[in-house]
Amino acid sequence: FGIHTLLVVTVTLSPAAAAAQSENDVTGEDVYPPLWDLAPGNLLDFPVKDNRIVISAWNYRDRLGVYKSLLNASAKYFGAFGPQNSGNILWGLPLQHGWQFHTGRLADHSGGTSCGYENGELLCQSVRSWWSCMNYYLAIIPFLGAVEAGLFGQLPYEIEILPPEEQKDDFCYSVKDCWSRMPELMDDWKAFFEVNNSSSFKLDDALGLMWKAHVTSIAYALPKFQDRLKYLSHPEATFGEDWANGVDFIAATHFSTDLQTTNTFQAFLPQRMLVEGDVPPFISDFSPEQNRVLVSLRALHKANELTGGLLLKLWKKAMSTEAGRKLGRKLLENLTSS
Repeated sequence: FGIHTLLVVTVTLSPAAAAAQSENDVTGEDVYPPLWDLAPGNLLDFPVKDNRIVISAWNYRDRLGVYKSLLNASAKYFGAFGPQNSGNILWGLPLQHGWQFHTGRLADHSGGTSCGYENGELLCQSVRSWWSCMNYYLAIIPFLGAVEAGLFGQLPYEIEILPPEEQKDDFCYSVKDCWSRMPELMDDWKAFFEVNNSSSFKLDDALGLMWKAHVTSIAYALPKFQDRLKYLSHPEATFGEDWANGVDFIAATHFSTDLQTTNTFQAFLPQRMLVEGDVPPFISDFSPEQNRVLVSLRALHKANELTGGLLLKLWKKAMSTEAGRKLGRKLLENLTSS
């Protein structure tokens, strides 16, 4: 495989290829996650009880507030990359979470509770939701890594993360607790937030560290929450696992997760949950691009499995230089689907 052949073969299968189809700039309120204005924007905006900042991680507004606090606290490092913090590469996390909320993926799909439903507790995030559990490791863990890295300075209170009502052992709730359970993952997120403090801060370095931590979070959470997939339809469960695999390929390019790029990319993700009978590329209420993303993700995942992970290894090797990553991103942005 030459690098160009590998890039073209892999990117042709990649979900981000379809994202390049978008010619619509996302403008207005739609650029932000749902209820963004209602979320706490500072740690001291959360309730304080018994000298502790109390964060309900299983409430959408609070989890969104964790992201908003991270974005606000890190804004000073990304000022050169876009106005109004739009160049902050942390935008990918809350925007992805907002998409999960908007499409109903954070609700209880076991049928056991009304958690996450409009006629029930809309802002509730279910511990039975595969997406919500996976996201915990891309929300609370990065947040605690940032606390440890000193992003928020010296806080006047300790932080208390409230546990879910069940399956409490699947999660950690403090810097000390998380560090004892998953030191490598906490180290990765701490390293990302520390590089932002560096005087020789480079965006590519920050993207590399962020994606490394992101991929580690998914790798840690994926086997842990296999049992939550049983609550999803077969097409939705397949999509979830395909998406997790696809992120590995996107990560290797140091793809920028700023506000505009993420919004453009996310427009091609399915805007509702998949149900039995959904067979891409023939889902009638999905756009051709959304259907194509699902087909591409499935093909990419299958190809990687069939090669025993060799496809991803080759892709990572091709992306190991700045020139390779630049070419990879260019292909992700410009390659048009046939």
